[in-house]
Amino acid sequence: MNRRPTLLAALSLTAAAALTLSACGGGDSGGGKSNDKIAGANNDTDAKKSASPTVSEEVAVGRPEINLPSDIVDEYEDWKTGDDVEDTVLADTAERIDATNDAIVRGDTGAPGLPFYYRDKALNGAVEWVQEYKDANLSFTGTTRYYDPKVTLSGATTATVVYCADESRGFNKNRETGKVDRTPSDESPYVLYNTRLEKSGKGVWQTAALISKRGDKTCAE
Repeated sequence: MNRRPTLLAALSLTAAAALTLSACGGGDSGGGKSNDKIAGANNDTDAKKSASPTVSEEVAVGRPEINLPSDIVDEYEDWKTGDDVEDTVLADTAERIDATNDAIVRGDTGAPGLPFYYRDKALNGAVEWVQEYKDANLSFTGTTRYYDPKVTLSGATTATVVYCADESRGFNKNRETGKVDRTPSDESPYVLYNTRLEKSGKGVWQTAALISKRGDKTCAE
């Protein structure tokens, strides 16, 4: 399948040095466009999959409503640790992913979910990424599986999350015609993401930095 454009390699490399790259193997993708988004590929019936993790009612107040079209599915596999704080961090990470996809599908760089779940230079990077899709007249369709999340807390307001994505069931779609491009791709469908989050005054874990590496052996299955 044709890999759809990935999240700009650094979503701004803000404080990239602070990211725990060794947590899941990883490294900086180094370029500006190497973070292709992937759509879940594992067909194992025993795999534990779930919809976006839920957030507490208290923290959920004021959150933008995100409704992805039925042809786009984000699967979160083993996206809970059993620790309340870590699970909240993972829930906001999932909300950030969904909000970004929502903005891409709508072709809206001003989508409210972006400034809600991103901050600082990472927000600028997310806006640029959405604009790239818009400029290319592209949207996407399919399923993306997110798996093997690892959370590291640093104090009460900072955390890193490293996770994998499988985009083997994701495809580019022409925004005007709706035609889906299923041309085979030579690129790996697996992407390693390494993110740093900061807790806002409203209690939302916002992504402040993000780097990714396509084809990282840590995520290959």
